[in-house]
Amino acid sequence: MVAVRPAASSVGRRVLVLAVAAVQVAAFLVADALGRPTLYVVFAVVSAACLGALADRGAFGVVAACLGGALLVALVYPLVTLVTVASPESVLAALARPDVRRTLYLSVYGPLLATLLACLLGVPLALLLRRDFAGRPVVEALVDLPLVVPHSVAGLAVLLAFGEGGALPSLPVLGAVPGLVLALTFVSAPYAVNGAREGFETVDRDAERAARSLGASRFETFRRVTAPLAVRGVLSGAVLSWARAVSEYGAVAVVAYNVTVFYPPAGERVQAMFGSVFVVRELDVNFDAAVAVAVCLLAVCVVVFLVVRALTRETGGWR
Repeated sequence: MVAVRPAASSVGRRVLVLAVAAVQVAAFLVADALGRPTLYVVFAVVSAACLGALADRGAFGVVAACLGGALLVALVYPLVTLVTVASPESVLAALARPDVRRTLYLSVYGPLLATLLACLLGVPLALLLRRDFAGRPVVEALVDLPLVVPHSVAGLAVLLAFGEGGALPSLPVLGAVPGLVLALTFVSAPYAVNGAREGFETVDRDAERAARSLGASRFETFRRVTAPLAVRGVLSGAVLSWARAVSEYGAVAVVAYNVTVFYPPAGERVQAMFGSVFVVRELDVNFDAAVAVAVCLLAVCVVVFLVVRALTRETGGWR
């Protein structure tokens, strides 16, 4: 009987989560049909307070659930509204446009290159950062510095550093894929480095010492012990880095507002815009197209989010 209880408890939690989600969806659809979105906001917050009361955590639990529910509504409701505003017809019409397809291609291709570059340079750095050495706090601060730099400032800095007359004079930067990749790498590399570092820090040092004592070289120890144990953190950091690059706007708008890129379906080099830049531009030209492209980009980000959750969640059911 003892062995069955955890499984039964897990099934019960899943049923409860699905039931709550179904009620929330139904309430949202009713409020949307009535044209009274405020009703759903109130319902969501009140239902969160009720769940807090059912958890038997006292008045503090009810208040915490109510405030937490309000924050969840503020985070999720705008995204749901975006999806419901865009009709399937408008999304399909947007996808039929060649410039939209080029935008989606560039919005996946550019961040992928930036992630590969960030991992190629960042994973070895993450491996070093798991160990204590003189200047480690300074290096960690430098890695995290792009997180606090305003995005437009980051784009201007990349343009001045690597553009015409900069450190890489033979590399096309302004309006070119290399410039786009450099800008995206600048803003997304901290996620790749920190994710990989956390993965390496979870590796048991005793396992590495045991491998070394059995005659394995440093490289063999890394390949057979360290890397397999840290792969989840490395992959999570890479996926988060890609997701951060997909969402970038300011740095891209400065360095690569219009990009010349080879587009395989056309078999030639074409002009394309990055997704976030395209959406902002379309807001003044074609609002429906901007919403449709935003929905497509949101779908990509949701897929990335689910991948991250799958890579990082603990086994043993939903938490």
